[in-house]
Amino acid sequence: MSIVISRIKKEELCECLEVIHQSFWTVADEFGLTKENCPKHTAFLPLCFLETQAEWGWHMYGLYAEEMMIGYFSLSKENDGAYELHNLAVLPRYRHLGYGGRMLDFAKKIVCESGGRSIQIGIIAESIVLKNWYIQNGFKYLGSKKFDHLPFTSGYLEWRNKE
Repeated sequence: MSIVISRIKKEELCECLEVIHQSFWTVADEFGLTKENCPKHTAFLPLCFLETQAEWGWHMYGLYAEEMMIGYFSLSKENDGAYELHNLAVLPRYRHLGYGGRMLDFAKKIVCESGGRSIQIGIIAESIVLKNWYIQNGFKYLGSKKFDHLPFTSGYLEWRNKE
């Protein structure tokens, strides 16, 4: 199977949103998140958010298997060589086949080639499997914070370029 990661074009944002929704719906379901108790969760992301992120210059990428988008992620440059990874998503039927790791490695390469020094990400801290996956992929767990408006604890991880 031919696998390609490429930069997203504006006309592909609806397809990206579909991948994001399908991928994050499993997370929402697992943690009991709804539009009522967590309206800003990624599973419920409106298209206008992706359009705004594109206007801000976020680096948006799709992972394609035989020309079908099965994965998505974006990177935003924050400050002083730090980038933030957003919405790393793999369609549920394509999980556990190494595609998430491929996108993560690709993101690391982009950051390094851009002179970046780190990638930061926020996750649901209670998602132990996801937290451990990021740690296995070179991220360090920095800690967590509970926000009153969220029905979960936010966990923060960082990957540092060793060069």
